[in-house]
Amino acid sequence: MKRALALLAFLAGWLLLGATPASAHVEVVSSTPGDGARLSAAPSLVSVTLSENVGIQPGSIKVVDLTGKQVDSGPVFQPGEDAEQLAVKLQPGISDGSYLVEYAFVSADSHPVRGTFAFVVGTGPLVTSAGAVSAATGTDGVVDAASTSVRWLAYLGVVLLGGAAFLVLCRPAGRTDRRARRLLNTGAGLVAAATVAAFVLQGPYAAGRGIGAVSDFGLLADTLRVAYGKLLLLRLVAVAVLVVLLPRLLRPGQPDRLRARYENLTMVTGFVVLLTFSATGHPVTDPVMFVSVTADLVHFGAIAVWAGGLVQLALCLYRPAPDEDLTGVATRFSRIAAGSVTAVAISGAILALRIMPTLSALWTTEFGLLVLLKIAGLAALLAVASRSRAAVRRSMTERGEGTTKTVTANLRRLRAAVAIEVLLSVVVLALAALLTVTPPGG
Repeated sequence: MKRALALLAFLAGWLLLGATPASAHVEVVSSTPGDGARLSAAPSLVSVTLSENVGIQPGSIKVVDLTGKQVDSGPVFQPGEDAEQLAVKLQPGISDGSYLVEYAFVSADSHPVRGTFAFVVGTGPLVTSAGAVSAATGTDGVVDAASTSVRWLAYLGVVLLGGAAFLVLCRPAGRTDRRARRLLNTGAGLVAAATVAAFVLQGPYAAGRGIGAVSDFGLLADTLRVAYGKLLLLRLVAVAVLVVLLPRLLRPGQPDRLRARYENLTMVTGFVVLLTFSATGHPVTDPVMFVSVTADLVHFGAIAVWAGGLVQLALCLYRPAPDEDLTGVATRFSRIAAGSVTAVAISGAILALRIMPTLSALWTTEFGLLVLLKIAGLAALLAVASRSRAAVRRSMTERGEGTTKTVTANLRRLRAAVAIEVLLSVVVLALAALLTVTPPGG
């Protein structure tokens, strides 16, 4: 553990000195016409230049007059070779007056960015519609809360699926335990249900609409067109494959060669599931995307193996199979947990320092405070895990000396510590879900 902390300190210093932080979300760099521009004649089109390439998103730019009537015509398109520039044509012959441009884009990390700007044609005053501005900005509170909850449930499902590593590496006897398999099935069900919910919620979330818009086929089609929607569908397919693979992986009495094949297929499919999370969050806004996405994959994967193993360990500690060597199971998991903790710490440091716009944002922004709370939660987890490992070591020593009563007492302490670890893991996952919907700069 001391070596891990020393490496972490060195890595943090290196990143603080040399890292370039990621931007928060997509931003409007410029527009034509500019905000507040006064034109002698109506333009043929309105264009917006963004800070990143978000692809062509239908309906992402609208132009309305003071009555709220749309005066744009045709789909959103890229007017030139610049992939970051999007435009929409205006109807020919629009009259003099003020016009409001409403834009709504979904950035690479799946979050909506909306806003408005205005221009005037002719000599009249520059006037904007307060109603139009209100409709173009903000996110519905119910949809926002539902989206955060759905992300948390998806994370919880991945953690439960991470318990498969515990059954393969630490508790081979648990492969036939129906309760252990039920936890894995519950995890797969949670991920699948949360993915479907995330897909139908994304349209209203991006458009600033209410919960009643989840059945709007136009919004569903918009979600399907963007990378986030495609990755959600990929996640569904990967989870379905896992549901098929896991029973085969855990089937007793298989030849080693066949079991190794299922282990490899399960690891690859699990990697795909994790990738669909990492490729739709803040890491993709990093200019050096490979670094942050890789760190996020390691971070989430290590948490899933660690926390998923804790849930499975709690199951076998509180309701063990007859004549099961619980101390041996806990000892094997302790080694895996130690490696997972190191991976979580190092990858978490990389993520925080790559995504945070400045170091001071850690204590001056909502995102930074959530990061600090998550760090505190992980630190508490680490402290309780140390007590768990101490109980395991005492049990191993005292079992060799034949002190059965003392071993039983140590196992009781281990049960209590693992139960606390599971509860802390749930809190950390909730903080992670909040982080995904909070802009790094806000």
